[in-house]
Amino acid sequence: MVDSKIFRIYGPPGTGKTTALLNKVDEALSSGIAPNNIGYFAFTRQASKEAVERACTRFNLVPDDLPWFRTLHSFALRLSGIRQEQIMQPEHYFALGAELGMNLNAENKGANDDLFDVKKNDSPLINLINLARLRKIDLRKQYDQSDTDVDWMTLSYAARSLDAYKKKFRLFDFTDMLEVFVRDGAPYCPKLSLSFIDEAQDLSPLQWDVAHVIEDNSDRIYCAGDDDQAIYRWAGADVEHFIGLNGGYDVLEQSYRVPRNVHPLAERIAKRITRRVTKTYLPRKDSGRIEAFPDTSYIDFSEGSWLVLAQARYFLDYAVNDLKSRGFLFSHRRRRSISEKLSEAVNGWEQVRKGKSITGKAARTVYSYMSVGERVKRGFKKLPLLDDDDLVTIKELQETHGLFATEDMIWHEAMDNLPDSDRAYITALLRRGEKFNAEPRITLSTIHGSKGGEADSVVLYTGLSPAALKSMEDNPDDVHRLFYVAVTRTKQNLYFIEPENMSRSYTI
Repeated sequence: MVDSKIFRIYGPPGTGKTTALLNKVDEALSSGIAPNNIGYFAFTRQASKEAVERACTRFNLVPDDLPWFRTLHSFALRLSGIRQEQIMQPEHYFALGAELGMNLNAENKGANDDLFDVKKNDSPLINLINLARLRKIDLRKQYDQSDTDVDWMTLSYAARSLDAYKKKFRLFDFTDMLEVFVRDGAPYCPKLSLSFIDEAQDLSPLQWDVAHVIEDNSDRIYCAGDDDQAIYRWAGADVEHFIGLNGGYDVLEQSYRVPRNVHPLAERIAKRITRRVTKTYLPRKDSGRIEAFPDTSYIDFSEGSWLVLAQARYFLDYAVNDLKSRGFLFSHRRRRSISEKLSEAVNGWEQVRKGKSITGKAARTVYSYMSVGERVKRGFKKLPLLDDDDLVTIKELQETHGLFATEDMIWHEAMDNLPDSDRAYITALLRRGEKFNAEPRITLSTIHGSKGGEADSVVLYTGLSPAALKSMEDNPDDVHRLFYVAVTRTKQNLYFIEPENMSRSYTI
């Protein structure tokens, strides 16, 4: 392995490091390097897809021309000899867990998905087992370093049982893909003229082993990342490895996101990080605004895009209730604040009562919020005589399909089985004029879940959970990096929500 092959591209927030990598891909293709001699390894399946689409559009290619534009996991799977049918599925974890009397529920996102997801599996046992393997450390050491209620004997037994189960049925999990490739797949690694790895600061030790196999088989490799934004150490990320790479590096110097007034604050937080590469970048010319409030009720969310961020989810509970009471549409925990089913029901009823036809499927959704005997005749709740694709009017529903509700009833009168909380929220949404089917402008998220995102305005809760307070004592760099990421998501305005007890708050 020759480290001098590696060239790092440091991309401070909003400087376009992914675009810088893709521009180098364009240069390589323009210079005549064959598409199948280029490797591009993205952090997520979506990012990999976007890179493929860009190259295909600019150079009149098809996806098959770019076989090595992948996530590291899918790359390892392709060269490891593991077949798709050999990959552990949720039902396998459930079956083993039932046999052992343990919670081993685990979501397999597939070989083409993210390097790791910020949403942990349901099972703390599986989480600890996989984390030890990604970090390449003994399970006992991982256990001793973890703040967990899991019993060591239980964890040890689960790990042995999982290994035995996989061997018995010749199955492989998500981490096995990487281990098998590093152990057996290296001789089959393609010889590449150029390779690119995005979000390199988030690679775990095991993922770095995969990356270095690629490096050994590449004439040149570019790694893009930002050590100041390395916030996934809890998931095994090894930022120290990224920082410690030999070879040259470049720093992108112009942010297209961070406004001028937020930039000094962000720099102040970054300088608290003890182990980092010193770097400078220029902010946008737009000044932006910074203010502090006791809660979100003081903030007008009427215009633009928004991120409402917190270190822990429970800090967001007040914001959820506040936004609902004021009739704002938003997303939270990756779900819309009004379910698709409920919005379809309200829209469906309002259409049909105004004389328009709706599908049988839409009518069935409407009926699900109506009470039998009051709005729907007994025996008609599931519309047994209507297919999903059939078009039906309110008159036909009344004459043939058991509808008692009449066209003079607006949605909350007709749909009488709505919970009071939903009724109040929909009323507030309609009063504000929100469109149910619109993409929410407001997103509530943990800071971890916001990485890579941006918005016109950011609302940041500065409160720290007990675990984060402990981290401030043991690993303060983790918390500094987290809040650095948070404040640099904004393109315009930054609002702080500070707790009453400032001793439990991150000092901005």
